[in-house]
Amino acid sequence: MAWAVRGRSSQVFGPSIWRGSRERRALALTFDDGPSEGTPRVLEILDRQGVRATFFQIGANVDRLPGAARAVREAGHAIGNHSYRHLLFCNPRFGFPPGGAIEQDLRRAQDAIAEHTGAAPVWFRAPYGVRWFGLRGALRRLDLRAVMWTVIGYDWNETGSGGRSAAGRVAARVVSGVSSGAIICLHDGRELRERPDIGVTLEALRRLVPLLLDQGYEFETLDNLLCPPKNSRNAS
Repeated sequence: MAWAVRGRSSQVFGPSIWRGSRERRALALTFDDGPSEGTPRVLEILDRQGVRATFFQIGANVDRLPGAARAVREAGHAIGNHSYRHLLFCNPRFGFPPGGAIEQDLRRAQDAIAEHTGAAPVWFRAPYGVRWFGLRGALRRLDLRAVMWTVIGYDWNETGSGGRSAAGRVAARVVSGVSSGAIICLHDGRELRERPDIGVTLEALRRLVPLLLDQGYEFETLDNLLCPPKNSRNAS
């Protein structure tokens, strides 16, 4: 059951994508839990490198920081749905929510993101990567496609654990798991916290992006990685 709920390739609770094609030397950089007060600094780093990413935004954070949410889209990045309250859909301590509650939460996030950014997401990532009963139908009715990840940096877990060495660990985790078509998961927020410390994420990002560019990878939004133009050619 644990694999059904959290396995990145599990299809038990609905279709889920965890990587793109291996035929092109391309990657998708994704961020969860934003927007936060640190999101503009993430955008600055990406802009300097000419990189586009996909941001899975929490609806409650979008309502709190609508300007930061809009800035993501205005900078040319894609936005996905990461639920409204970042609740654990499957939680034995607090009971298992009915499918209708899951759909209500996702719909509320869709509405918040569309209202403040002008575009409704087409991608969804479950909080904590946990899927549960009722999700399949909710995704179908909301016209969302679920996405997991190929490699995750565990950057949120390094907060407060010490600057450059922590960022180095995050970068090393990502680099060791990357290959063509990989979807990378980092975090530009920390759940619903105000003014979260994302210094480790920022430093890891400063190291990762130029390193992977030097290795010949191209960064794409999920739209382009998973739905490439018909005339795209394989990397040599």
